[in-house]
Amino acid sequence: MAPERSGDAALSGIRVIEVGAYMAAPFAAMQLADLGAEVVKVENPGGGDPVRATGPFVAGESSPFARLNRNKKSITLDLKSAAGREAMLRLARSADVLVENLRPGALRRLGLGYEDLRAVNPGLVYISISGWGQDGPLADLAGLDIMAQARGGLMSITGTPDGLPVKVGVPVCDLVCGLYAALSALSALRARDLTGEGQFVDLSLYEAGVSLAIWEAGKYFATGEVGRPLGSAHQSTAPYQAVRTADGWCTVGAISPKTWTGLCGALGLTDLLADERYADAHDRHTLRDELIPAIEAVTTTRTTTDVVAALEAAGVPCAPIADYGQVFTDDHLTRRGFFWDAEHPVMGDVRQLGSPMRLSATPPRHGAAGPPLGADTAAVLRDLGYTDDEIARLRSRP
Repeated sequence: MAPERSGDAALSGIRVIEVGAYMAAPFAAMQLADLGAEVVKVENPGGGDPVRATGPFVAGESSPFARLNRNKKSITLDLKSAAGREAMLRLARSADVLVENLRPGALRRLGLGYEDLRAVNPGLVYISISGWGQDGPLADLAGLDIMAQARGGLMSITGTPDGLPVKVGVPVCDLVCGLYAALSALSALRARDLTGEGQFVDLSLYEAGVSLAIWEAGKYFATGEVGRPLGSAHQSTAPYQAVRTADGWCTVGAISPKTWTGLCGALGLTDLLADERYADAHDRHTLRDELIPAIEAVTTTRTTTDVVAALEAAGVPCAPIADYGQVFTDDHLTRRGFFWDAEHPVMGDVRQLGSPMRLSATPPRHGAAGPPLGADTAAVLRDLGYTDDEIARLRSRP
């Protein structure tokens, strides 16, 4: 069976099998689907991806699922059964990429590991995502995003000094690992173009999270200093953080000589500009505990709108802190067409977050919302050569 083509999409003709749950593998497969790959999401018949049971619900369907799994097909297979395994092997023969995030070894124990699928398709790129990696002392432990944030150091620098432990507000290890998975898939496909061979890719939430510690690694490996929570402040330069206003907060980033001069001029802080102790961004960071209150002595007398307008006019990087109600109705994003509506057979139009990948010739596609459980089982199996009677027997298995 030839993979489905999606017009002029960048990955048209690429077939991806996703055996994913929750976030990392589904997010990776969503990126590939947005770029035109045909993604076949393989789910268990007894409920499917656990995100399907996560609210809020619209017409009985999960709202988060419909957004995380757009542009995909859903089929149900009992991979613990001989018939389900055979169907999976048949599907793998025509696939280019498989991405999964089950516990390490789970698919291998079902006879569907990398070597099993490589035997039927040597060109397959097989991507396994786990909490801690496929080997090493932690490999067999359960690993969710918050555990990766904790062990990977992110929670040690997130929050305020002497505050409670805080994780990043979004599941950043899951999401970054998913992006690494999509990048790995494209890299491995490019390598296959040259060699004809697929390969195995081992990704972990843990290592994805640690890979983000660029500033912290630069400091530790140079000086031995361990990073600590700084609230919204930058690790090494100032002012680069949120500051109070009369009615809320805004962020500023006056770290170059030009923007520092612009900030002082816009806010009437000529005394700070004349103070040689603040001439260098690094020195300003060292004296941040006294610098920021001096800036806030002015900003707290003016509204956020006023402060932002004054700084923008002076060419100083700044922004108000928006909540997601404001973000999802933002005029700039709306005018750029970032939000779009995907069709769903039960939910109707489902508003989607756009892809930030704006390719001029092969833009991300706007297809359908995440499908109902098993919606495409019959069609996909029929294309694999199953008869209607065989499909009925396969789907009736407990």
